[in-house]
Amino acid sequence: MYAIVNTGGKQYKVSQGDILRVEKIPGEIGSSVSFDKVLMFSDGEKVNIGQPVLDKVAVKGHIVEQGKAKKIIVFKYKRRKRYRRKQGHRQRYTAIKIDSIEA
Repeated sequence: MYAIVNTGGKQYKVSQGDILRVEKIPGEIGSSVSFDKVLMFSDGEKVNIGQPVLDKVAVKGHIVEQGKAKKIIVFKYKRRKRYRRKQGHRQRYTAIKIDSIEA
């Protein structure tokens, strides 16, 4: 049994027990999260596809971690012009453990 959910402008394939790292969602560790934008649901033999979303399917989970990803370096450079800019960025994320997929 799995579902495809939409959150943070991205789509994720989830099943029960998965740990999912998504764009930051406000909330404390241990608080529950529900995804209502379910695009597809499969129970193993039958597949339901939404037009664009499924109404009677919800994915529920709880927040495991709030953190920052590894640092990436953004470096801009133009040769022979004495132009260089260095900037770092750490994207915030939320780790969610999927508890159930309710259809």
